[in-house]
Amino acid sequence: MIRINDILDKVAKYHPEDGLDIIDRAYIYSAKAHAGQVRLSGEPYLSHPLEVAGMLADIKLDTISVASALLHDVLEDTEATEEEIEKIFGPEVLHIVAGVTKLSKLNFSSAQVREAESIRKMLLAMSNDIRVILIKLADRLHNMRTLQFHKSEEKRRKIAQETLDIYAPIASRLGIYKVKNELENTAFKYLHPDEYNNLVNMVNRDKEQREKYIETVKTFIKKKLNENNLECEVLGRYKHFHSIHHKMISQNLAFEEIYDIIAFRIILDTISQCYEVLGLLHALWKPIDIKFKDYIGRPKPNMYQSLHTTVIGPYGERIEFQIRTREMDKVAKSGIAAHWSYKEGKHFDKKITNAYSWIKNIIENQVNVRDPNEFLENVRLDLFPDEVYIFTPNGDIKSLPKGATPIDFAYLIHTEVGNQCVGAKINGRMVPLKSVLKTGNTVEIITSKKHHPSKDWLNFVITVKARSRIRQWIKIQEKERSLSLGREMCDKAFRKYNLNFNSLLKKEEMKQAVNHFGFKNVEDLIASVGYGKITPLQIIRTVTRQTETLADEESSLLNKIIGRVKKKKPKPGVTVKGIDDVLLKFGKCCMPVPGEPITGYITRGFGVTIHRVNCVNALKMSPERQIEVEWNIEVEETYPVKILVHSFDRVGLMADMAANITKNGANINSVISNTRDDGSVESSFTIFVKNAEHLKKVLKELKKIKMVHDVIRIK
Repeated sequence: MIRINDILDKVAKYHPEDGLDIIDRAYIYSAKAHAGQVRLSGEPYLSHPLEVAGMLADIKLDTISVASALLHDVLEDTEATEEEIEKIFGPEVLHIVAGVTKLSKLNFSSAQVREAESIRKMLLAMSNDIRVILIKLADRLHNMRTLQFHKSEEKRRKIAQETLDIYAPIASRLGIYKVKNELENTAFKYLHPDEYNNLVNMVNRDKEQREKYIETVKTFIKKKLNENNLECEVLGRYKHFHSIHHKMISQNLAFEEIYDIIAFRIILDTISQCYEVLGLLHALWKPIDIKFKDYIGRPKPNMYQSLHTTVIGPYGERIEFQIRTREMDKVAKSGIAAHWSYKEGKHFDKKITNAYSWIKNIIENQVNVRDPNEFLENVRLDLFPDEVYIFTPNGDIKSLPKGATPIDFAYLIHTEVGNQCVGAKINGRMVPLKSVLKTGNTVEIITSKKHHPSKDWLNFVITVKARSRIRQWIKIQEKERSLSLGREMCDKAFRKYNLNFNSLLKKEEMKQAVNHFGFKNVEDLIASVGYGKITPLQIIRTVTRQTETLADEESSLLNKIIGRVKKKKPKPGVTVKGIDDVLLKFGKCCMPVPGEPITGYITRGFGVTIHRVNCVNALKMSPERQIEVEWNIEVEETYPVKILVHSFDRVGLMADMAANITKNGANINSVISNTRDDGSVESSFTIFVKNAEHLKKVLKELKKIKMVHDVIRIK
């Protein structure tokens, strides 16, 4: 366990002018507040705030930050009060500690809502004071290091998944790669223990040989650079396990095909030396053009800078190099903390503020997004950018995520430019609007005031701003159509019961109906009728309190709106708002199974389509046409799922896989298998399973078959 004296010594080295008294006082206060408390490991609870404070001292944060880290749990876990913290340590420490505490007190109705609100609160905290997030990241890192002390496997997996989904991406976006890599590795270890252990064994198998190779290359590089009077530091590093696993899965590669398990880093004094070394390496060995990236000339949004190049080495093998200055290396390890400037004025300088403007951009883009799944989809796009750099006709440089299209570019310029876009030119030539932009392209957008966004654009745009603006336009248009249809339907239904719809609109009874259904105003209530979410008869019942004769008619009309009533008993398994005689179908795009969160989408005349809540197609649909659905746990059915098995060919492989699937209670509907030239095999199965747990069991058992490399569900 780290000691307080160790922390004080670290801080004194990089902040000799700052008084350490506040850290000392925070330690004493925290020790008293947590007295008698122990962690799951059996250690005194004080060990946790000490470790968190030690991590912040490692990345050289100021004394206020380190003191706040020592106190970060006292408001949540002890009798300490905000008034007491402010009186003893001042408003700045209270501001940070209270911010960390708010992030911890998150209780929501579902995992999706909890995750969305967790990220939303973190983004708001970052825009307010990034120190809150830095403490929270250190807090999570220490909790991940001690995750083995949780007795529940389910709890460990839940924490690991949350770490991978929320904390690691934020650490990456802040440029703190050291923290990001450890979070990903540890989460990978608990989420996929078998794959993790196999990977560790494969890396360690030839480790001695690799170590010799590293030393040989380092010695050779140093010798060549010394001959050119270039003082440098050469390091050899292993790619972390989560990154290797992700590359194997995403690119369908065997472990032996991963060439960059080892990469080399060359650290120099000046930028000019970096480019000089790049030239020497390319003169020595043939570079692979598509693998060269200049992050010095075009830094990443989190201010990461380095030259990346891959060359064909002396033995015909690929060698990856990262070339950077010492200052760049410091930024690569500590990210935003390396530029810390909370001193006199308590603000970042202008350069840093601009570099992290993406935080406020995310918040602005998501301010009106209430659906948690759409919010998560949008934020992940922002948290995982891979930039391309585009020129405007005037020569200005704009950055966009990799895969962006002219429509994304148009909305980046201005919302009206995007809404009125009719065409685009790349390097002076007309191109389709779904063309993918590449670094160096000059893009010109052609507009027309009579033009409007198309729903089809949602199939290829990738930026959050473009998506949200297109959806906003579609939502407005759909609301206008639904409002008109809703008025017509209500008018007819009210006349049937001798009621004047237009006159009732102005009466108190209609206001009560608006409140009863949870809408803000009468227009929203009427539009919901046009959408098919409620019926005119429901409004009539609320307005007139007539409940005797309308119930059966209401159910009948609802089914006419969202689909034909089935003559025979419908396929069981899902209920829609408590009604079980609605035409249902399952989305072929995502193939949901019981145990997975689902949502329904109303298609007028075709009933309700069931999707998984995180299905890409469901996320593109208008939230106004969504309807609540749930699995009927009393009904036992089997549901189709597509899975993909990556393996290496051998005699009897297909027979073993088929027997394994059948033995575990699943039925095979179809199978397609392809063998590649290198002996690897891709086998696509459509199988029928009972629920998500059943599917999980089948996938786990398939992975145990000899020569099977990986098994994934096709989404």
